[in-house]
Amino acid sequence: MWVNPEEVLLASALWMTERANPYFILQKRKGHGDGGGGLAGLLVGTLDVVLDSSARVAPYRILYQTPDSLVYWTIAHGSSRKEITENWEWLEQNLLQTLSIFENENDITTFVKGKIQGIIAEYNKSHDVKEDDDTDKFKEAIAKFRKLFVMPEEEKLVNYYSCSYWKGKVPRQGWLYLSINHLCFYSYLLGKEAKLVIRWADITQLEKNATLLLPDMVRVSTRCSEHVFSVFLNINETFKLMEQLANIAMRQLLDNKGFEQDRSLPKLKKKSPKKVSALKRDLDARAKSERYRALFRLPKDEKLDGHTDCTLWTPFNKMHILGQMFVSTNYICFTSKEETACSLIIPLREVTIVEKADSSNVLPSPLSISTKNKMTFLFANLKDRDFLVQRISDFLQQTTSKIYLEREITGSLSSSDDEVYSQQGSVLSCSPQRSALSSEGESDRQFNLNDNRVPTATQALMTMYRRRSPEEFNPKLAKEFLKEQAWKNHFTEYGQGVCMYRTEKTKDLVLQGIPENMRGELWLLFSGAINEMATHPGYYEDLVEKSMGKYNLATEEIERDLHRSLPEHPAFQNEMGIAALRRVLTAYAFRNPNIGYCQAMNIVTSVLLLYAKEEEAFWLLVALCERMLPDYYNTRVVGALVDQGVFEELAHVYVPQLYDCMQALGVISTISLSWFLTKII
Repeated sequence: MWVNPEEVLLASALWMTERANPYFILQKRKGHGDGGGGLAGLLVGTLDVVLDSSARVAPYRILYQTPDSLVYWTIAHGSSRKEITENWEWLEQNLLQTLSIFENENDITTFVKGKIQGIIAEYNKSHDVKEDDDTDKFKEAIAKFRKLFVMPEEEKLVNYYSCSYWKGKVPRQGWLYLSINHLCFYSYLLGKEAKLVIRWADITQLEKNATLLLPDMVRVSTRCSEHVFSVFLNINETFKLMEQLANIAMRQLLDNKGFEQDRSLPKLKKKSPKKVSALKRDLDARAKSERYRALFRLPKDEKLDGHTDCTLWTPFNKMHILGQMFVSTNYICFTSKEETACSLIIPLREVTIVEKADSSNVLPSPLSISTKNKMTFLFANLKDRDFLVQRISDFLQQTTSKIYLEREITGSLSSSDDEVYSQQGSVLSCSPQRSALSSEGESDRQFNLNDNRVPTATQALMTMYRRRSPEEFNPKLAKEFLKEQAWKNHFTEYGQGVCMYRTEKTKDLVLQGIPENMRGELWLLFSGAINEMATHPGYYEDLVEKSMGKYNLATEEIERDLHRSLPEHPAFQNEMGIAALRRVLTAYAFRNPNIGYCQAMNIVTSVLLLYAKEEEAFWLLVALCERMLPDYYNTRVVGALVDQGVFEELAHVYVPQLYDCMQALGVISTISLSWFLTKII
């Protein structure tokens, strides 16, 4: 394999020369091949494994040197004699005679280096190799990995780490190779090899712990064996990557999908000294984006662009709070260093002005962001404010273009479609603030809330006040009224809508229970469904239209369960409520055919429709099935089964007598599964 010419200080140290001519030398590493080199060869082989040297990858090499120079250049490596001999013969046939015509040694060196680099560039071009994807050092590690463990080209190495593997009671110092599908270890000490290959899918437990003798240790368990690794240079990084790869393997098993690398990542500089692959950078970026999306409940296709430390002025307590600003394609988010202090989500679609304010000693590098609902957020202590403003401006331009395009598409809908799918009020809403009254002449898709069968909490409360004495007043309705007032006061102090300040007080109010009249609004807000709905105008209507009249296994199951969905509730005792439920469930089945329809989705969707508009209920179902509880509603219901197992463990610890009784009757699994599938909201 030709390599970019690299200077060598000691050409003969630990190497044996096998062939030579006036300009090139072919060498073999001591301790490799026949003859082994005796004790010296054993020591060299051990050093090559323990030390991170290129020699441990390639036992053969070709050096270039001019007759009057003491400087050598490595121009080729080979993992076998056949490979290196092909390179040597090419040099003798195509280059050796040409060099004799040069008079200046500097010209010869320039010519040879340029020729080798040209060969590499031509090879990369013909084989569609992206030159800067991986460093040369990492390419050597890939070659070693594939040779040692006989791995195919499709198996991608992510990273490798120095560590010790405990084989019996003896630690073996070597290298841990982590690829997409395998965990591998190799050690060569004093002539003895140790190899280990484990599929991530076979691992049942990964744990990082410490003992008196081994302060940093990773234990890998499979169904039939246990392996211990220690003496890591950076155990946190290694274990984090191991966890991520094991999770990817489990996800592939559940989804029956292969791994796809993200090619949109920025490339490393050509001379980067870092021992890192493009795939490792891809996985790091994925992990950061996943944490970002989970932290702020953002759509699953949102990618984090970057983050920076800063402070945020919070008007509710008149303080500058230290935290981090996160910027992505469609959002600016903030979270405080102190978890409970404050968090913030600003969709770029809501932003009207981004401007740099004047710096001062009290407020260095401030940045002001204003939104459509007339809220202004003041960030300060930004390290690279100019670059940040430029990135936000670029994303804002993209967002503006998307909004104009969406308006054009939405405007092209026919007036009849607008009438059919207009969601001015909830089809089944119990909230007067989120419902529309429909006269008898309007579409039968609207549920008439003037019908006294579905009284709202506020209507009932006012009726109680007017018709009953204080002694007869319903305390439950009074409690609902007080909850509503608490939320209204909260909105006054912290703002309302997606850009509100989210604090510990917000969390406390949620835990106390969301009032019925506000459930649809606040479910949308805190689940993040409001963002997906806002960025996909017309999507639900289009799905409903496409799914009309289509029949498959999912629609058959939906039809069978429609009349079993809250049959005691008035809203689902007539065709209007049933039709709305059918549209939402069928639209989701067509959106996500991998899930289609799962039992208990009808119950959950029925409850959503009681408090939210039809389109809102659809996006709440999307958030629930795809982001919040991604493994609950599918054919395997893995998430629910895992939570059921956790529930059984907790019952065994905290209520052992009840647990033993239920286990004896064999009913704990039977009754608890439905709790997790239907009682989640």
